Amino acid sequence: MNGNELQRMGYQSGKSLGLALKAFKAARANDIPHSTIREALGNVLNAPDSYVDDPLYGDVAHELLQERLPSQAYALSTSAPYQVWGAAQIDPNALDQMKRAVQLPVAVRGALMPDAHQGYGLPIGGVLATENSVIPYAVGVDIACRMRMTIFDISPILLDQKREKFRRALEQNTRFGAGNEWKDRPEHPVMDDPAWQESELLRRHKGIAWRQLGSSGSGNHFVEFGALAVQEAIALPSGTTIPPGEYLALLSHSGSRRFGMEIANHYTAVAMRQRATLPKEFIQLAWLDLNEYEGNGYWSAMNLAGRYASANHAVIHERVGDAVGLPILGTIENHHNFAWKAQLDGKEVIVHRKGATPAGAGVLGVIPGSMSAPGFVVRGRGNPDSLASASHGAGRRMSRTEAKKRFDWDTIKRKLKADGVEVMSAGLDESPGAYKDIRQVMADQADLVDILAEFKPRLVKMDGSNSPSED
Repeated sequence: MNGNELQRMGYQSGKSLGLALKAFKAARANDIPHSTIREALGNVLNAPDSYVDDPLYGDVAHELLQERLPSQAYALSTSAPYQVWGAAQIDPNALDQMKRAVQLPVAVRGALMPDAHQGYGLPIGGVLATENSVIPYAVGVDIACRMRMTIFDISPILLDQKREKFRRALEQNTRFGAGNEWKDRPEHPVMDDPAWQESELLRRHKGIAWRQLGSSGSGNHFVEFGALAVQEAIALPSGTTIPPGEYLALLSHSGSRRFGMEIANHYTAVAMRQRATLPKEFIQLAWLDLNEYEGNGYWSAMNLAGRYASANHAVIHERVGDAVGLPILGTIENHHNFAWKAQLDGKEVIVHRKGATPAGAGVLGVIPGSMSAPGFVVRGRGNPDSLASASHGAGRRMSRTEAKKRFDWDTIKRKLKADGVEVMSAGLDESPGAYKDIRQVMADQADLVDILAEFKPRLVKMDGSNSPSED
């Protein structure tokens, strides 16, 4: 018996479901037949007051009775402490979202990064520590969206000398867009991860996840070659040190594809049902208790999505790297849509970073700009006020709809050419002017990270909808 079977019987997502599973396991350990347990759990569901003293099913009955009490309003009158970086460049809607997030009864502390803009529930660029709970929309729809950089042991001058070779490498070894996938499924150990068998939801989406492994989404996802200027030696976790100098580098930005989106949508709906009495303006911040069945289910699925997203980038970089055939010095990577367990004031908390880069003391990360603005390799300073976090990019200063109305490809092409950037494909909504000034963003968070290197895009590939070659 599993959670899906119990839900078909009439159990709702929540603590009672988890206790029913626990009771089932205890009963089976006492050699009680499956059919007898199923009948008993059905009776408990229909008449819980008759089972409150039962040694096997009493906890289930008690919780069912508690769940059926009249709904109580959540206390949302107090706020957990939080700080904002770069407030002058953050739109009021994002600031309001952060104010609401720290009013949650599970909120412990928050922070808002200088690239912040409005999102679902928690603003993009928002960081939130909670007590024993996880908020699906505070992780984001694209679970484990992340950056990966491969640094080649060669000068970026080679990119201009053999431009066609690098174009072919990107064209033939990348896929972009919501429905795009590979005809032949890539091989990677992540697809043998036993976690795929933990629930029907994960089993159902394993096939599409496998076909999309090694591909990128739409919007601001990209794979690009560029010039990396290392200003201070980079000590990689592998033990390799990248000395100061100019290097060719490959940078990618993508997440867990449709698989991650399905997890996010499923568990967000569960959380919203569980917290249905939250005021309308708070409902997208609905949380799951990690002591409950569904909270544990989301946590396990989120971590699988994290391993999958890392593998996704690894496949992209392996394919493109093999195509160019150049020696590799090392790689740098980091999530920026995820939740982590951490210690805060001597207690364990769950730190959500939705569009925020982990910046613990000495931790390496990559913060990109736009298709024409530089990105940066950074080393975290471990600032506790930001919950050891930094921005995940420049951040949008206008919506995608507004960008499509305001910009045109002729103007963009002239700017890109002046900046020495070739865009193979991209959407008009990714116009450089749609983003904040990345140098100002980096200045606003100088107390959060140290800059070790600057990356300048030179050959960029993104989702081809409304690209310069098609417009």
